[in-house]
Amino acid sequence: MSTTETDLYELLGVSRDADGATIKSAYRKLAMKHHPDRNPGCTKSEGKFKAVSAAYEVLKDPQKRAAYDRFGHAAFQQGGPGGGGHPGADFGDIGDIFETIFGSAFGGGGRARPRRGADLRYDMQIELEDAFNGKSTEIEIEVSQNCETCHGTGATPGTRARTCNLCHGQGQVRAKQGFFVVERPCPNCHGSGEVITSPCRDCRGEGRIDKAQALAVEIPPGVDTGTRIRLSGKGEAGPRGAPPGDLYIFLHVKPHAIFEREGTTLATRVPISFTQAALGGSITIPNIDGEEVTVEIPAGIQSGKQLRQRGAGMPVLQGRGRGDLVIEIAVETPTRLSKEQRALLEQFRELETGDECPESRGFFNKLKDALGG
Repeated sequence: MSTTETDLYELLGVSRDADGATIKSAYRKLAMKHHPDRNPGCTKSEGKFKAVSAAYEVLKDPQKRAAYDRFGHAAFQQGGPGGGGHPGADFGDIGDIFETIFGSAFGGGGRARPRRGADLRYDMQIELEDAFNGKSTEIEIEVSQNCETCHGTGATPGTRARTCNLCHGQGQVRAKQGFFVVERPCPNCHGSGEVITSPCRDCRGEGRIDKAQALAVEIPPGVDTGTRIRLSGKGEAGPRGAPPGDLYIFLHVKPHAIFEREGTTLATRVPISFTQAALGGSITIPNIDGEEVTVEIPAGIQSGKQLRQRGAGMPVLQGRGRGDLVIEIAVETPTRLSKEQRALLEQFRELETGDECPESRGFFNKLKDALGG
């Protein structure tokens, strides 16, 4: 910062780390003290009032304050940071600095820039298998594209837009309000800086028309609900040849009949017979990738027990490896027994001592103790 420039924080008498409430309070006190109505005919007070008002307009706005903290008054010179030649911010020229705040640094100070086209969103539903394997697909959307007749200019072929004679191509007009200068979109060219005298008949001067467009989409393995795929430049075309926006595809993975997913972990619930739970063994189930997974069942396993198969879950998005497959065991009690099966179970019951199911026996012992025997 040049040593000839008056620091805005010093003008308000606050520290550089002062919060918004402190800055506002300091400004109100100084503005009341130096207001022209309280000091009629005093040019010094009038200059001070202008200076603190301009300083407050900068420091109360987080964006402008951040620019000032980083670049000083150079942030508001023609061309922004790095511009040169602005005199010191004394009380006499503070109005000029305030004018540039609403000029070159925040949208003016040059020819109007063409507005970029809007970004678009497309929601796509995919199967869990697609999220696992990845998928190449195609979508069709209707989106504004550059007019082929005028090539996005908005003007009839053979003609061109002319510079707006009201704003001289800046797209903004300035007006004074009291001590301040404000900018508004030019009412003649609506902020574009140009006027089309002979609009294209097909796009009516917009430079763009709505048209169906087929787009190829590559879905990588490992995506999940909420994953966003960006197609650069496939959004809405900008007006009159301005750059297009982007298309964002938001993925939604449909619920699966067998598997549930949490991150890279797959989970499924597998029912087994009570004899298999008691005696142990192994089960083989098909995985999401079509491969079979064999899991060993320890003897005496209980319902709700989870068995983890490392590296058999979902792939890591844009990475290596896979998550885990978690199998939750559900022991199923038989509901249809033959006479022979029932007879065998009756024999088993006669041979029970209570030690076969220690958890059940322990529960009833605790229940008796809690009820006083």
